[in-house]
Amino acid sequence: MKKAFWIAALVVLTFVLLGAGLGQENKPKMRQEIVKLKYIDREEIRIVLSTFLSPYGRISPTEKSGLLTISDIPENVEKILAVIREIDVKPVDIQFTIQLVLASTAEEPGKSEDQIKDDPLIKELRSLLNFKFFYPLDSSFIRALDREYSEVTMGREAELLLDLRPKYIKEDKEDLIQVEARLRKREFMPKGQGAGEMELISLLTSNFTVRSGDKTVVGVSKLDGGDKGLILIITGKVVR
Repeated sequence: MKKAFWIAALVVLTFVLLGAGLGQENKPKMRQEIVKLKYIDREEIRIVLSTFLSPYGRISPTEKSGLLTISDIPENVEKILAVIREIDVKPVDIQFTIQLVLASTAEEPGKSEDQIKDDPLIKELRSLLNFKFFYPLDSSFIRALDREYSEVTMGREAELLLDLRPKYIKEDKEDLIQVEARLRKREFMPKGQGAGEMELISLLTSNFTVRSGDKTVVGVSKLDGGDKGLILIITGKVVR
């Protein structure tokens, strides 16, 4: 009886050892790397990187830091590191030159067209729009980072707010900038309607694409029943 017991135990131990050996043989060689992200959000990049993982692979973030621990077969780890090098880069810096032009059907006392009358774009607008007179209202510069919002205050009384959110695109060796633009005006409520409270009135919302260095008319917002118009002109340039 004891002999049969020991034989059975020996058989079980043999299968266990063989199973362990087979498991070791089947498990692929693994590679581990720790990467510190500089610019991109780690949760955003994890979604992209997870598509490169094998069933053995893991990507583990370190709490309260930009570190990622990557563990997988060597070829997959190399692919993941290549993707990180490609997308974890400093955001493109973009410079915008902004012009606000007041257009009118009648001549405005005290205003002069001299500064912009020879501008080819203004000449083209004169032929396309119903306005006869065009006056420079304000101009400004603003620097913005790729995919981030920036805001500038404009107008003679700082009553206008312009929000820009650019997106840089490289297409056929050409630098393109997709822009979300929103122009708003501060207005104070009249007496009896929450006097002293400020309200932001939307004048213009636009999504457009411009080549780096080019000037474009973003849009026209009609004022005073259509007798006047506020024209937003933007030049975008990628700064290397």
